Amino acid sequence: MPKHGISRLVGKFAAAEAGWLTTKAIRWFIKAYNINMNEAKFKNAEDFSTFNEFFTRELAEGVRPINPDKNEVCYPVDGAISQQGDIVDGQLIQAKGFNYSLQSLLGGDNKTAEPFENGKFSCIYLAPKDYHRIHMPMSGTLREMIYVPGDLFSVNPLTAQNVPDLFARNERVVTIFDTEHGSLAMVLVGATIVASIETTWAGTITPPAGKDVFRWQYPKSGTGAIHLQKGEEMGRFKLGSTVVATFSPNMVDFVPEAGPETITRLGEPFATILSKESPSE
Repeated sequence: MPKHGISRLVGKFAAAEAGWLTTKAIRWFIKAYNINMNEAKFKNAEDFSTFNEFFTRELAEGVRPINPDKNEVCYPVDGAISQQGDIVDGQLIQAKGFNYSLQSLLGGDNKTAEPFENGKFSCIYLAPKDYHRIHMPMSGTLREMIYVPGDLFSVNPLTAQNVPDLFARNERVVTIFDTEHGSLAMVLVGATIVASIETTWAGTITPPAGKDVFRWQYPKSGTGAIHLQKGEEMGRFKLGSTVVATFSPNMVDFVPEAGPETITRLGEPFATILSKESPSE
């Protein structure tokens, strides 16, 4: 199947103000995926002029409080943990019997991957029913953003168990942050029917899809610096996908009750900060 073509076609409909047709599609989606609209700021299908507005709907005030403890890292999204754990010999676990390369995930450059060698990672899958805005798990300053072209395989658990190097093959947007405790990467992975990946500072990164890796550098301070606080929105998926977060070594320790298939809720703690290192250069 032409996954990019289908995804972009769906994206055109999702962005269109199609009146009653948009409203009907939203009603069907709410029913089909049992979406709890009581959690949304706007609760009725008629409140949204496009399907994208509905899909990236805001939550009602106070629905997802952000854990205030500065020693805790909070979940960046609603979803479910696919895999998480240690980055060993530059490899992350995708599923039983499948690993993938940290360097490939982050765009193919060893210098970008180096701060995360022997660190930790968490891969969280967003189902269609989930809230699709991505927030910061901890405060940080953006160092680099990388667009990595690739496939648009589905990223559901079944595909993860059967498609080698899935998250390092799909189109993605990599964001690298400096924090008070080390380096943080937030990787927004595209998938089939993902019509758009956005960041709050740059808007839509894809589409259009490219064939080359693109990199944007950001200053640490002054004009153009991007500082985001813990819990602040950093990006959006227009139709669902996966977020992979990677941390520097000796930076965090995941809470023991969190592991594969654990349901995640934005703002709840899922790791404890261990180190007090200076931000990576």
